[in-house]
Amino acid sequence: MESHMKDKICMVTGATSGIGLATAQALAQQGATVIVVGRNPEKATTTVARIRQETGNPLVKFMLADLSVQAEIRRLAREFQSRYSRLDVLVNNAGGFFLKRQLSADGIEMTLALNYLNFFLLTHLLLDTLKASAPARIVNVSSAVHKNARIDFENLQRERKYSGIGAYGQSKLAVVLFTYELARRLEGTQVTVNALHPGLVATNIAANNGWLFKLFTPLGRFIALSPKEGAQTSIYLASSPEVAGVTGKYFDKNKAAPLAATSYDQAIAQRLWEISIEMTGL
Repeated sequence: MESHMKDKICMVTGATSGIGLATAQALAQQGATVIVVGRNPEKATTTVARIRQETGNPLVKFMLADLSVQAEIRRLAREFQSRYSRLDVLVNNAGGFFLKRQLSADGIEMTLALNYLNFFLLTHLLLDTLKASAPARIVNVSSAVHKNARIDFENLQRERKYSGIGAYGQSKLAVVLFTYELARRLEGTQVTVNALHPGLVATNIAANNGWLFKLFTPLGRFIALSPKEGAQTSIYLASSPEVAGVTGKYFDKNKAAPLAATSYDQAIAQRLWEISIEMTGL
């Protein structure tokens, strides 16, 4: 175990598998206290035991929450703040892909609820703790698919002509717009926020889609990055001294990368922010 992140407290969502697990393990390897967030207690227990064993770091814990459910996000934030007085790094990683339209427990289209509103609500609930811990970092996992997406304010929840990839792209563009707008609002606080593209990674993000997922999984795993490779930019933004103070950027392969023109539209970002406040009851 290294000591680069010693005395730092990091929360990684969606950390019981895939990119999240690899990110949590790397931060634990660097000596951080790591909070693994997942929804399955058995997987969370196994994951924490594995990370502790492989890194030699006993300061790895788990907290349970279904991050598509706003009540559980609120409970997670309260539970964290009751146990810890600081938060140095928040990695918003949890997400999913839904081939067929479905609704969250709050009646919100699931892709929007899990991939975007989850980030928006959890970050806001933990923002005072992050500010009090400054310098602190927020890392938002997005995707390059945002470049071909748009925010359809007239059909935000995809009631009409649902497309899994369309909903996914919109959610990832929303993450980038949120990142940029939050960076503007956090100016002067020493809390940085950046988004990233992990690459095409072999994970179970679409495992809920049945036979179609099983059909393409062998091919996907042949051409895709491993979760460890896909987590590198998340790890870099969460821990590297090279990006201390860097905020409001989108990274790919540890380097700031260009975005779609829509990503820079402050009017769209502000409108999305206002709608998100309403949808999360903040």
